[in-house]
Amino acid sequence: MASNKRKGLACAVLTLIATLALSSEASAAELPSAAIAAAVVDSSRPATDTVRDTNRKPADTLAFAGIKPGDKIADYAAGAGYFTRLFAAVAGAKGHVYASVPSSLFQYPNIVKGIAEVQTWAVTHPNVSVTFASALEAAKYPEKLDVFWISQNYHDLHDSFMGPVDMAAFNRTVYAALKPGGTYVVLDHVAAKGSPADVTDTLHRIEPSTVRREVEAAGFTFEGESAVLANPADPHTAGVFDPSIQGRTDQFILKFKRPR
Repeated sequence: MASNKRKGLACAVLTLIATLALSSEASAAELPSAAIAAAVVDSSRPATDTVRDTNRKPADTLAFAGIKPGDKIADYAAGAGYFTRLFAAVAGAKGHVYASVPSSLFQYPNIVKGIAEVQTWAVTHPNVSVTFASALEAAKYPEKLDVFWISQNYHDLHDSFMGPVDMAAFNRTVYAALKPGGTYVVLDHVAAKGSPADVTDTLHRIEPSTVRREVEAAGFTFEGESAVLANPADPHTAGVFDPSIQGRTDQFILKFKRPR
């Protein structure tokens, strides 16, 4: 029985890799590794995660980020742990994932519920730590990181309920948290060009150019952008929780490096 299950998983992994390899959108440098493909099809992932895979395209996003076995990874503002669980599966026993939560997010019941679930899950996954602190302190870790990841929350750092956070200080803190050559990945909802500053609060969006300007100012070098979550049909006029666009927003993924 166990042997058949392993064979089935292996077939699923190979099928996923083959499918992605044929995709016209995937470059040779960004094809998912076997470790990423196995993490995505892992049968232990909860249904609340896998139901989101169609919209989140985890194999492609993790491949673009360059997640690999042995990595030390920060999943900043980890939410319900969707990426935490994937990162942990790829990083393996020699890696570690820090699911860090800015304390200002605890005013939202869905965050409280989600993090409680991650804490329960982490009990049986020793390569995961869940940490809580202020926005800046939450971006500090006991060891240097290979990857700092923030998904759909960078825009929140600009809002009053989180401080707002001093973005120059925040990005300098991320810089200090990473190893030389480490990767900083920002995934967020696209705001229309020329949007007012409060678009981060009103529509929960941000212009990619704003992110680039702020991150590069901290000393990072821009490595590239993925369009895997792009949606040109998004008019960028509705909030990301509006039923007309929720789950289908135009999203960007920017990758930066701390120079060696």
